[in-house]
Amino acid sequence: MPYLSRIRLNPLRTQAQRMLRNPQVLHAAILGGLSRQPVDERVLWRMENHQHHLAVLVLTQSTPSWEHLVEQAGWPSADEPQSLTKPYEPLLDQIQRGRTFAFRLKANPTGATKKPERPSEMQSQRLATNRPRGVRVAHRKLPDQINWVIERLNRNGCTVLTDTVDGNEVPALRVTDRHQIRFRKTDRGTSAPPVTLESVTFDGLLRIDDPTPARTALLAGIGTAKAYGFGLLTLAPPQPVQET
Repeated sequence: MPYLSRIRLNPLRTQAQRMLRNPQVLHAAILGGLSRQPVDERVLWRMENHQHHLAVLVLTQSTPSWEHLVEQAGWPSADEPQSLTKPYEPLLDQIQRGRTFAFRLKANPTGATKKPERPSEMQSQRLATNRPRGVRVAHRKLPDQINWVIERLNRNGCTVLTDTVDGNEVPALRVTDRHQIRFRKTDRGTSAPPVTLESVTFDGLLRIDDPTPARTALLAGIGTAKAYGFGLLTLAPPQPVQET
C-alpha cells in the first residue's frame, strides 16, 4: 500500500541547509526512511512551502519512518508532530473518469533530439555513432514547457482544462516557479561535472479521461530526474486558477 508523507524541515539547521543545496543529500536521507535496504521501490518526493513552513512531500510504496530526518533537519523537540504519513489508497480510489482536480507538478521538462543546439562532449559522442538515437535536452522556453506538461498529462489519461481570458481560450494552468538547479553528485574537489536541471512547478486544473494511466502517473511520476525531487503529481479538490 502506498503512503504519502509530509516532513517539516528547519532551514536554520546545518543538515537542512545541505539538503536544500543538494537534492542528492536529501534523496539519500529519504531512502534512509525505508526499512528494506537497498531500496528497490519507486520513491517520489518534492520540496515545497506549506502554510509558511518548509516541508518535503514523499510518496513511498511501503510504510516509512522519518525519525532520523526530523532529528537531523527538523525540530525534534517540538510539541507538534513534525511528520505526517497517510495511506494513499483513498486518493487513488477517487480517480474516476470525468472527475476534475487541481494539480501540482514540479517537473524537469525534457525531450529527445538528434540536433541539440549546444551538445555536450558526451552527447556529441553519442550522436557520432552510426545509428544515433538522439539525446535528451531540457526545454528552457516557457511555451515549450507548457506544451510539454499538457502533452505529458494527456499521455497519462488527463486533460488540462481551459479558461477564458480576454475572450481567448487558454489552458487552466500557471507556472508558479521556474529556475535552474546545479549540484554535484559527489564530494567537492572531484572532476565530475555538475548536474544541471530545469525546475518548473505547474499548478492547474485537469480532468480524468482514463483512470488507469492516471493512477500509474500518480504512483510512478512524470518526466525525468525523479531521484532529485521531480515528477511527483499531486491532486486536490478543484479550485479556480487565479491569473497573476
